[in-house]
Amino acid sequence: MTLIVSALLFHLALWQWHRASEKEALLARLASHSGAPLSAKDLLAKGEDSLDGLRLNGQGDWLSPHLWLLDNQVVDGIVGYDVIIPVQTQGGPALLVNLGWTPAPPLRNERPALELPATLALDGLLRRPSSTLLLGENREPGPYPSRIQSVRPEELRAQSALPLGNLMLYQQTPGFRYHYVPSVMSPERHRAYAAQWLGLALVVLAGGIALTRRSHA
Repeated sequence: MTLIVSALLFHLALWQWHRASEKEALLARLASHSGAPLSAKDLLAKGEDSLDGLRLNGQGDWLSPHLWLLDNQVVDGIVGYDVIIPVQTQGGPALLVNLGWTPAPPLRNERPALELPATLALDGLLRRPSSTLLLGENREPGPYPSRIQSVRPEELRAQSALPLGNLMLYQQTPGFRYHYVPSVMSPERHRAYAAQWLGLALVVLAGGIALTRRSHA
């Protein structure tokens, strides 16, 4: 049990340290960017890691009928969904687009009535969607719109058979409600958490060793 708990705490420490490195790279990329939004053609010329955190403008066509509802999104105390669709950008690759938030119907077995245009004017922020802990299936069975618990591009790519990348555009133009807030935790804070997890791991490991020696004394 001591080894299992210590290994888990060491893993958390490494994860926080890795997050600090990612945050430093993101801040450096944003600082070096000229500020002009990217075009869809830029998505083909650059790697995904260099695009994370940058703005995109362009046009795209909704790859109907694919439509996912990200479950359990609360805005102003109201439960709803984030509306996510795949879009074929004009002059660029297929892309996941988060159109924003819409309230959920009163009954769980109902889906919101959504009207989506065939062509969209894209304007938003490119980010890698963060995965959350899953306690069951990510996607509910049934026709579109399909509820999901977490945005996992590899699963949506396999399920839809579309050539989707790992970035998602958080659309900021009017339509559904935009509520995405980028993470503002500094690299230093991540490293402080890493040190805390590492310290706890060492305490647990030392305590387990001490108890083992005492039991054999």
